[in-house]
Amino acid sequence: MGSPGPRTVIPPKTPMERRTIEIMDTTLRDGEQTSGVSFMPHEKLMIARALLQNLNVDRIEVASARVSEGEMEAVKSITRWAQQTGRIDRVEVLGFVDGHTSVDWITAAGCKHLNLLCKGSLKHCEGQLHKTLPQHISDILQVIDYAKSKEVGVNVYLEDWSNGMKDSPQYVFDLVDGLKDAGIDRFMLPDTLGVLNPLDLIRFVRQMVKRFPGLRFDFHAHNDYDLAISNVLAAVLAGCQGIHTSVNGLGERAGNAPLASVQAILKDQFQAQTRIDESRLNEVSRLVESYSGIAIPPNQPITGDSVFTQVAGVHADGDNKAGLYQNDLLPERFGRKREYALGKNSGKANILKNLEELGLELTPEQTKRVTERIIELGDKKELVTQEDLPFIVSDVLKHGTPDENVRLISYVVTTAYGLKPLASLRLEINGQTYEESAQGDGQFDAFVRAIRHIYKNKLGRRFPWLTNYVVSIPPGGRTDAFVQTVITWNWDNRTLRTRGLDADQTEAAIKATIKMLNLIEQDY
Repeated sequence: MGSPGPRTVIPPKTPMERRTIEIMDTTLRDGEQTSGVSFMPHEKLMIARALLQNLNVDRIEVASARVSEGEMEAVKSITRWAQQTGRIDRVEVLGFVDGHTSVDWITAAGCKHLNLLCKGSLKHCEGQLHKTLPQHISDILQVIDYAKSKEVGVNVYLEDWSNGMKDSPQYVFDLVDGLKDAGIDRFMLPDTLGVLNPLDLIRFVRQMVKRFPGLRFDFHAHNDYDLAISNVLAAVLAGCQGIHTSVNGLGERAGNAPLASVQAILKDQFQAQTRIDESRLNEVSRLVESYSGIAIPPNQPITGDSVFTQVAGVHADGDNKAGLYQNDLLPERFGRKREYALGKNSGKANILKNLEELGLELTPEQTKRVTERIIELGDKKELVTQEDLPFIVSDVLKHGTPDENVRLISYVVTTAYGLKPLASLRLEINGQTYEESAQGDGQFDAFVRAIRHIYKNKLGRRFPWLTNYVVSIPPGGRTDAFVQTVITWNWDNRTLRTRGLDADQTEAAIKATIKMLNLIEQDY
């Protein structure tokens, strides 16, 4: 056998010097290239404000030049706000090697920084542009000179850089040699097709850093092989000073590196510093989820619904005794809290944790009976929430149903073609009966509006905000299948989650709503 070939050696894990890594978020540009995602101008402004003001991301890429008039209006609204708040230097727009066109579009939008898309591989340069490298460099320099004359700063993307380093590294080196003295702020290295693995990436980035020690490099990952996060860490280890992310990992094809995961790993695994306020990560993730229509998977690290929920009873027991099943990813860091699931895998410790949080005390025998009831419900695939627990306790201990301070006596919801749905209802609250009617955009919306009128106009009370509405229908396609509706409400900075089960979706939602009204009635 021949001698083994050269291999990449990763140094042993030692604490990094406290390097500060710059985060550039591209949710509003590359994230909007997710299939089916299109942000309205006001949504782009709200996301931009959340990223720069709440999360304190270093930079944001908000659009591609020349896309549409709507995109122009969106960028103008962002740059107006950024100018007024002293953040205009942190807003960037992708532009192209097209003479004056992209620069003029960007300046008209009020932006001060161009991310110039250049060809980072010989294959792209020859196959798409049909130009030689000297011709391409000449065209790039003309755009940079014009941008400088308009007082627009320039970063350059070396598009397809990953394949360039694999197939035509001399082309990449010659390209950067031709641009390194042009006053470019950052050279941005994208794995455009998501083809790299961490070992290759370390080797390629180290070649760039060694050959061009005076330049500043960013890395832009794509997740086609599910290696975006691993490649981000490899890039930082190899010397990149900036990382590109997107909220919830949105982006072309399989997406980009998720901002929340990048933040947690850089801080915990590499002892690197960023300027991110991680306590706002969950809040911004939910905002983008709402505007994009792309749901966050429940098991998504940091931001998923279930990632801070312990299911196994042994985990709750270990946490209760000595925090044995906790790591550095404490939910409080990210504006969340740890929960202990109620279901067929629940043990006594899970029940005790939830009872303790609700302020309920049971004897060991009572706890055993409640646990058996929850396991029984879990076997039937019913979702049991903490809000259900008082009802289960009352049922199991034969105390009758919990006090029903709010009862729905009767209701009618109607819908007709060309007319808004109408709801009329009679509601009993603490023995007093109220009647109300309202129109809405749907049957359940009309029902909630009618109840809101009772609470606001007749009782003078506030009404909770509905923050999430999830419908689950068992597979099989039966028209009479039970529908499970889980509604999340915000009430006095608390999150209430109530469930309704019925063959009719509207009826299931109404049941969840009445359950919520009984919960908040306890506060009165």
